[in-house]
Amino acid sequence: MLASELVHLLEQFRAGRISPDAVLRRLQAAPLADLGFAQVDTHRALRKGFPEVIFGAGKTPQQVVQIAARILAHDPRLLVTRVDGDHARALRREFKQAVHHELARCVTVEQKPLPKRRGTVAVLCAGTSDVPVAEEAAVTADIMGNRVERLYDVGVAGLHRLLNRLELIQSATVIIVVAGMEGALPSVVAGLVAKPVIAVPTSVGYGASFGGVAALLGMLNSCGSGVTVVNIDNGFGAGYAASQINAVCDPGLSPRSTRRGPPDGVPGTRKPPPRRGDSEKRH
Repeated sequence: MLASELVHLLEQFRAGRISPDAVLRRLQAAPLADLGFAQVDTHRALRKGFPEVIFGAGKTPQQVVQIAARILAHDPRLLVTRVDGDHARALRREFKQAVHHELARCVTVEQKPLPKRRGTVAVLCAGTSDVPVAEEAAVTADIMGNRVERLYDVGVAGLHRLLNRLELIQSATVIIVVAGMEGALPSVVAGLVAKPVIAVPTSVGYGASFGGVAALLGMLNSCGSGVTVVNIDNGFGAGYAASQINAVCDPGLSPRSTRRGPPDGVPGTRKPPPRRGDSEKRH
C-alpha cells in the first residue's frame, strides 16, 4: 500500500463508503509474508515508495514466482533483477503482463504504471560491452516512475561522441555513467555538468582490470566533483538511487506522496492556525 492509497482508504472511511472493520483489516495486515524460504516485506512500498525488488540470482524459478505472487498481491508493480532464461519463462507463464528485458537481465510487471516525473535520468555507458549493466539501471529507473534517456557507446576513446550529446546530458536531472576498463568516463562527465553523477564500474576489461576493481578504484578517486560510486556491475543500485534523487526534485509525483493533505480528523494532523489579519480581510 502506497501512502496515497492509505490516504484514499481513510477518505473512503470518512465518507462512509467503507466500514471500520474493513479499514482495520487493511491496517492490521502483517507487514510481511512468511514463505518459509523467504520473508516478503509487504510494507516496503509504504516506506520506500516502491515494493520489494527480487534478486533472482541464487533463487529457483519456483521461489522467484512465489515471492513475486506475494508482492503482486499487495502492489501492482514488480521488478526482478539478475534473472536467467528459466526465471523469465516461469514468470511469464504465471503473470501475463510480465516483460523480460533480456539485455538488462530483468523482468518487470506493471499492472498500473507509475506516472512519470518531470525530471530525466540520463544513462550513459562507455562501450557496448557495458550495455547490460546500463540497461539494468535504465529499466530500474523507468519502472520507478522516471523518464530515461539512453546514450550508449560514448566512451573517452572517442570523446567527440560524448560532446555531440552534451546538451541532452546537461538537461538531465541526474546522470548515471557506466564504464569498465579504466573507468574514466564519470570523471569527464562530472567536469561538464552541474548535476549529480552516479558512477557504475563494470567488470568489463582485460586482466589488470581485476574484474572491475580498476574501474571502481578509478571512480572512487575521481577528480570530478559530485561523483558518487556504486558497486561493480550494480546497475540496479544506480537506477534506484537516481530515482530517489529525481523524486526529491519532483515530490508531487513521488509514490510516497499523498498529493493532498491528510483528511481532517486523522490523528497526528491538524489544520494550520489562521494567519493574522485573515479575519479582518474577510469582513
